[in-house]
Amino acid sequence: MLGKTAGGLLWLSRYLERSENTARLVEAGFRMALTRAAAGEDEWASVLTTVGCLDAYYARHDTISPNSAVDFLLRDKTNPLSVYSVMRAARDNARATRTALTREVWEAVNDGWMQLKEMLKRPVSQAELPKVLTAVRQLSALVRGALQGTMLRNDIFSFSRIGSLIERADNTARILDVKYYVLLPTGASVGSSLDNVQWEMILRSASADKSFHWLYPGNANPKAIAEFLILDARMPRSLAYCYDELVGHLAALESEYGDRRTCHDLVAGLEASLTGRTIDDIIDFGLHEFIREFLRANAALAAQIETDYRFYE
Repeated sequence: MLGKTAGGLLWLSRYLERSENTARLVEAGFRMALTRAAAGEDEWASVLTTVGCLDAYYARHDTISPNSAVDFLLRDKTNPLSVYSVMRAARDNARATRTALTREVWEAVNDGWMQLKEMLKRPVSQAELPKVLTAVRQLSALVRGALQGTMLRNDIFSFSRIGSLIERADNTARILDVKYYVLLPTGASVGSSLDNVQWEMILRSASADKSFHWLYPGNANPKAIAEFLILDARMPRSLAYCYDELVGHLAALESEYGDRRTCHDLVAGLEASLTGRTIDDIIDFGLHEFIREFLRANAALAAQIETDYRFYE
């Protein structure tokens, strides 16, 4: 496969995953604002920080308000991380790699983009927000379902899944870092307790609330949540799950192309660093420090994959 095509497939999946993650974060901020009006500005600041566009937001706005934050995150064309911008980029990548995709995948991306563009033509009211966020999540789910149900299990499929998993791991780590560290009371340690509403928002942001409560009924404590989102490979948005899957898909590429590249050793080391630790080891090391280290390593892996497979040729 041409490197440019491989890159387009990987970034198509990264952008789709990013749009869904942003929608879930906006939903969490919206719910938090409904339950605790006094915490609204802090919560929206944490959402903007998690997405990675707080500085860009302040370049255009003096203060944080729910309406301006939602508009910036969903439909601001000058914000490259807005859902509008990310989905436009996903559609552009799908069009550029159309010959590598099944008809079902292309139509899911293209039709979804057209619907979403219409929804985001004007500011989204509070009453319409749940409907729009649901549409964003459903679009990502439809494309993912079309990929799973119609694509050959070959290098095209592997590059698509690698993009999703790299992006998902990054998002889960950011959610934990911002909501579990930045929002702790001043001077509090990682083991301190936050109120139940805040913990629920952490789980909702990662689409993990129901799964967590199945496994830990009545036990929403900081340590259990961190362990679930980092080390529980049964949870499809945990760091351990993402890296177990990344190892498998990169191994598939190694087998298909008949050679082992730098990224294969890198992903193996990162996966071992996750499975070889307990949550007590991570907390003793420092959760914030662990996540910062992980985010750097995850970004380095993504860059190495692009280098190894010559995405820019």
